[in-house]
Amino acid sequence: MPRDTLTADRIVHAAIGLLDDEGLDGLNMRSLAKRLGSAATAVYWHIKTKDDLVRLASDAIWYEIEQPDLDATDWRTAATIQATGMHAMLTRHPWLGQAFGSHLMHGPGQARHDDVSLAIYEKAGFTAADADRAAATVFIFALGSALGPAAEVSLRRRLSKDGADAEQLMTDAMTRATETAQQFPRLRERLGTPAAPQYTAAPDNTFEFGLQSILDGFEARLTADRTNRRE
Repeated sequence: MPRDTLTADRIVHAAIGLLDDEGLDGLNMRSLAKRLGSAATAVYWHIKTKDDLVRLASDAIWYEIEQPDLDATDWRTAATIQATGMHAMLTRHPWLGQAFGSHLMHGPGQARHDDVSLAIYEKAGFTAADADRAAATVFIFALGSALGPAAEVSLRRRLSKDGADAEQLMTDAMTRATETAQQFPRLRERLGTPAAPQYTAAPDNTFEFGLQSILDGFEARLTADRTNRRE
């Protein structure tokens, strides 16, 4: 493909697809060029390094998150919309959690998200410093909650290399984990139930439960602060 038919935007969106399919380890300029139907040298005309490509791809996917209208909704609904959207985005793109630990990432997509997040908690009634803490708490919780699904995707990809049967390997591991769980009373009680331990997976609705518990805590703190100020 001639250099002038490529754009940075096309390259970034192709990179997101490749990262979703192959993970960070599978991203290289040659594979990306093949996906684009171009020469690897043509990609370098627009984006110079793999690090730049990961940074641009990671920032682009932040725009997938629905940002609430703070003039039309209360702070808690807005916080739920934003955090749920972030968690869903991280689950769709499991490589992003890994990229946080291996690449320097910044850009307008994440900055937009962070700015709205601060506005949500300022609207709730937190001081600027406590709004920073509240936003960081929810960010870390959403990121941590998405690590399980992300880890499973990475693990299945690694186990499948060289033609291995990843599903069978994981089934065998869970069989051994179940045998271990039989030795512990609370784990033993949960075997065969929806709450039974699963490899990298949390019980259903764990994210929703945790998020609402965090927001309950924020609400209680704000109520206590208002009471103290009146006294």
